[in-house]
Parts: sequence; C-alpha cells; structure tokens
Amino acid sequence: MSLKVLATAGREEVAVVYLAQTQGGQAVEFVESVQPPWPREKKWVLIVSTLCGSPVGCLMCDAGSYYRGKLSRTDILAQIDFLVRKRYREGSIPAKKFKIQFARTGEPAFNLNVLEVLEELPYCYKAPGLLPSISTFAPAGTNKFFERLMEIKEKEYSRGRFQLQFSIHTTNEKLRDRLIPVKKWSLAHIKEYGEEFYKTGDRKITLNFALIQDMPVDSRVLLRHFDPDKFLIKITPLNPTYQAVKNGLKSYVDPQQKKEYYPVLEELRAGGYEVILSIGEVEENFIGSNCGQYVTKHLKTEKPIRDGYTYPVQEHSAASSACIQAGID
Repeated sequence: MSLKVLATAGREEVAVVYLAQTQGGQAVEFVESVQPPWPREKKWVLIVSTLCGSPVGCLMCDAGSYYRGKLSRTDILAQIDFLVRKRYREGSIPAKKFKIQFARTGEPAFNLNVLEVLEELPYCYKAPGLLPSISTFAPAGTNKFFERLMEIKEKEYSRGRFQLQFSIHTTNEKLRDRLIPVKKWSLAHIKEYGEEFYKTGDRKITLNFALIQDMPVDSRVLLRHFDPDKFLIKITPLNPTYQAVKNGLKSYVDPQQKKEYYPVLEELRAGGYEVILSIGEVEENFIGSNCGQYVTKHLKTEKPIRDGYTYPVQEHSAASSACIQAGID
C-alpha cells in the first residue's frame, strides 16, 4: 500500500489535511486531528475518503464538484496506514480513543470496499482504543451495505466499539431532499434499521444535525421515530464552504461564540434526548479539515470565502500543483 502525498495544509497541534495521489492516479484527501487540550495519546482522529469526489452534490459540501469513482480497499487502507506509520512505525497506537471516521470525501454506503476495511482493521494494528465511525445519509439502494455492516459490527465491534451516525440536518423531509438531492431512506426507515442495529452495550446511534437557519429540527417528529434510549442528537455548526455560500445557507450555531444555550437544543433535551453540542476548534475551518470542506476545491477557486481555507497549502513536489488541479478538472 502506498500513496504519494502531494501537499498538506494545517498545523499538527490541531489538524492536517493531506492531498495525495493513489497508485492508480486518483486524487484523494484525508485528515488527522487532535482535540485540544487533549493530547494525541488521549484522542487521535483520522478522517479518510471512500470515494474520489462525490456524485451527490449536497448543498453544503464542496466535494461534490466532481466524481471519479470508488476507492479500492487498498486505497482506503493506504490513507490509514500512512498516518499510522508516520507516527507509530511499529503500528502500536497508544491513543485511548483512536477514532477512524469514513467521512472525508464520499458517502461510505456507496462503496462496499469500506466493509472489507472494517473487517481488517482490528488485525492491522495494536490499537486497543480503535473506534471506527461511519457517517451516512443512508442513500436508497444500499441495503446490502447496511445489512453487512450490522454483521461486522456484531462480530468485530460489539459492546460500544463502533459509532454509527446518520446525517439528518432537518426534520422537514422536503428541505432534507433539497439539502441532499438524491433518494435516501426516510426517517421511518432509519428508525427501523437503527432499532435492529442497536444492541445492549452499544453506543447510542447518533443523529447529526449541522444546524442551518430556517431548517427546522422538531423534537416531536424525532420522538415519533427515535427512542432516546437508543439514539442521541449531535448538533454542529454549518461549516464554511463554497457551496454553502453559493446556496445561501447560514449556520444556526455560531462557532465563534461557543455559547451553550440554543432554544432548539433545550427543546430536544426536554424531549429526553442526550444532546451533544459539538463545536470544534475554529482553526479547523481555516485549515479546511472540517466536514463539507475540500481543499482541492479551494485550490481550483479564484475567489476565496470568509472564515474558511485561509491556511497556505504546502506543496511536496514540483509536480504537485498540476497533479492536484488534474484531480478536479
């Protein structure tokens, strides 16, 4: 397994985005991050791509500007292995929580190779803190992926060693269809699968909302579908992306203020849900390492946006710029 790293952006004390080329010549991005003030030995997060670009075109995601297909099992593992061997040559990872998120570029349920990676991971490294995380909007036609995912979780990651997250964003189905403009599971379908997926001792299934102004989150709708004993709510800001600006989307949560009180959150808590307000380091927006951001898109864009992608991209070879540009042309 090998990758050619073409460029990086970021700071190791927060997050670094890697722009690379696979053996087959595909452009790929992946990220490593920590969560200050916690040291890497306490929590280390890797965020890897599963597709080369994205075929979906979500209104807030910069990765949907092109699509070049699925990444192979080898290409996905290569991203992980590059980051691991860079810091822990022998593959012994001391992090109490070693989280691998399949959430940089691409909907993981579109790629069955992700399942092969999940099956192999427990045997690749000495990593007692390993915690894989699948974040999905549950596209239609992916039942085979989710059926097999449930089997792998039971075999390899039972008793709280796996995180499943559904990206919902709004309880208004018409607006959800506008945000994610492809066929997807209904809330009722997600509930049905989640009820079967969750077993005693598992982590609660996460319902993620990148809260957008004028995109409602109704606790009554959620309570009709999702048992607070099995599902929790994670609220995040809408990250600064070119697509969000283009489509007039504005975040309900202000990451600059980091205040704890928002009426919607209190309503959800009153309904009995565990609610996590997840506001990371604002610096990650400047690096371009947050969800929905895509540095390769930034390099192609002539007019920068405010509050995002302000870190310089450090090229690692004379051919890097041409290779990166070729990846999105």
